[in-house]
Amino acid sequence: MPVNAALASDIWLRYQYIRDNGHLEYVLKAKKCEDFFVGNQWEANDLALLKASRRPALTINKIISTVSNVMGEQIFNRTDVEFRPRNEGATSDVADSLTKVFKQVSYNNQLDWVRSDVFADGIVTSRGFYDVRLDFGDNAMGEIQISQINPKNVLIDPDAEEYDPDKWNDVFVTKWMSPDMIAMLYNEEDAEKLRGRQESFWPYGYDSIDRERDRFGTPRAITYNMGPTATSGVVRNIRVIERQWRKLDRRDMFVNIKTGDLRPVPEAMTREQISFYLQQNPGVSVIKKQVPRIRWTVIADNLVLHDDWSPYNHFTVVPFFPYFRRGRTVGLVENLLGPQELLNKVSSQELHVVNTTANSGWKVKSGGLRNMSIAELEQRGAQTGLVLELEDMDSAEKIQPNQTPSGLDRISYKAEEHIKTISGVSDYQTGFAREDVAAKAVKANQAAGSANMAKVLDNLRRTDHILGRNVLDMIQEFYTEERLIRVTRDRLTGETEELVVNQMTPEGEILRDLTLGEYDVVVTAEPERDLYEDSQFDQAVALMERGIQIPPDVLIKASRLRNKSEILKAMQGDPKAAELKARSDEAAVQLQEAEALEKRTQAQLNEAKAQKELSGDGGMLPGSEETIEMEKMEREYALKKEQADREHALAVQKMQQEFALKREQMQRETAIKSAAQQADAVVKRAQAVQALRTPAPDPGAQPKEQTTP
Repeated sequence: MPVNAALASDIWLRYQYIRDNGHLEYVLKAKKCEDFFVGNQWEANDLALLKASRRPALTINKIISTVSNVMGEQIFNRTDVEFRPRNEGATSDVADSLTKVFKQVSYNNQLDWVRSDVFADGIVTSRGFYDVRLDFGDNAMGEIQISQINPKNVLIDPDAEEYDPDKWNDVFVTKWMSPDMIAMLYNEEDAEKLRGRQESFWPYGYDSIDRERDRFGTPRAITYNMGPTATSGVVRNIRVIERQWRKLDRRDMFVNIKTGDLRPVPEAMTREQISFYLQQNPGVSVIKKQVPRIRWTVIADNLVLHDDWSPYNHFTVVPFFPYFRRGRTVGLVENLLGPQELLNKVSSQELHVVNTTANSGWKVKSGGLRNMSIAELEQRGAQTGLVLELEDMDSAEKIQPNQTPSGLDRISYKAEEHIKTISGVSDYQTGFAREDVAAKAVKANQAAGSANMAKVLDNLRRTDHILGRNVLDMIQEFYTEERLIRVTRDRLTGETEELVVNQMTPEGEILRDLTLGEYDVVVTAEPERDLYEDSQFDQAVALMERGIQIPPDVLIKASRLRNKSEILKAMQGDPKAAELKARSDEAAVQLQEAEALEKRTQAQLNEAKAQKELSGDGGMLPGSEETIEMEKMEREYALKKEQADREHALAVQKMQQEFALKREQMQRETAIKSAAQQADAVVKRAQAVQALRTPAPDPGAQPKEQTTP
């Protein structure tokens, strides 16, 4: 882009303002929390002093085990995002389609793992961030990309006090890029200007070119030699500052006269297209309105790489804060720093006391030692079986060590208890409860301990809601063409479902139009798949033990067997054979029902005859009521018997026809295979005869020279 020093200066000054008004303090806190998490828990100056005085510096990292338990709670409690219709233009069918599209986006981005990484950033540094934007690297139509951002590289509006980014005025995201990356994403001209820069254009812009940051390699100085010229384009030493900020803009808006719903008119629509849309929708009008829009500006040093309106309706940044109070974010590690330091120092002091008890020192007269020097005694003074040769018995004396302070071991015990109580992760949560505690009491304590994590997990679900809202908006905004969506319905059997969205019918109607309607985001908690299967299997077994008939395939699906899919396929067998068996069973059932009906009718007829004989008449008069009833029953019996016979005959005939067709098909397949084998045998015989007729080459014969005509 053309050089715009004024705009670049405005962006840089705003970046400096946010950096120096809270962000640097957060970076220092986050760095200390991360150091304690990985085990770097001593200051360099303290380590140097302890080493100089030959005193131990122990690191007993209780933070990583405590935080790992919290991470496990998050992994075992996943969430599921669904969409529900909100207004009249929304339908349940489209809501289900949107839910399936979100599942495909989640699967493509491995959202479960990204979510765990963002959660880990939050509980360690008190802030975690997603980045949601379109990516055109794999699909020309664009696919939604969800990634994790280093929280140290995200600068939040210092005047904001809300959790939701829609209430922030601006947000900065800094990235370290190489000149080649800038040339690929922006333009080659700006990349050439930035290539090889080792100093910032701005006064006091000490972090414009390079600074200590998170990476695999060690930190390097600003004047670091990048090495060969061939690798100078891939070293990421240029800080690119990306600002997303809200700016008022006067826009054309579609307004629904009936509901008052407002939608911005796409900038790509011409006046003719807008007029045609209004003709097709009589209840919609166009008005001018001043609304806040997101401006997207990217600079590198004093160069403006990009400046335009953002294509998205929300910031691409989605935050997660474990604890949030009016703009202040709190994680789980920062409150454990004090108890962890206390544990390390007290444990080191205990070891120092033990060491001084074994080697408390010596008092020696000058010249009193004969078999070693003072330096040798200093090195070997604590060895077992040490022999000193002295001028006299008073030439050397062992210094009596100080007594171990009482209660020193209790301080380390208190430090460990402080870590448990502050974090809310007790022995019951970690699985180290006493063996004499009842199982019911253990479960009750575990349930009570889970309440300590309720707010953290609730804020995580809040983040999931914001993420689902932003993804929904991007789907409705950019997934406008016809797409084929594949969703895995069952991870066990690998069964997938194909869904076509925005499909145009021959009549001009769009099926599953994702762009229409408004939908609510519903976030529901669900346990991890492995734990869910275990619980389902236990419940199915318990129901079977109580006499409830559970289908075998349900039990197999809920089990933890390795080859469940093969077992299920073997249980299902051949579909055609299963269909024939089902029809045979159906015919047998119909035959049994007909026989039962015949027996029941015959019994009723015999009962009527017996009652008439017992009445004493000895017979029935023609035309009497009893005679008419008897004739009616006989006719009904004859009709039912005839109907049952016909149904049975039809069923038998149908089965015979199917078996005959099956037998004929097998005979045809056998004949085809036999003919193919015979033809193959004839060809092989012909090839063998041809090989026998062809004379073998003479090994001693010279090859003939080939001449070119």
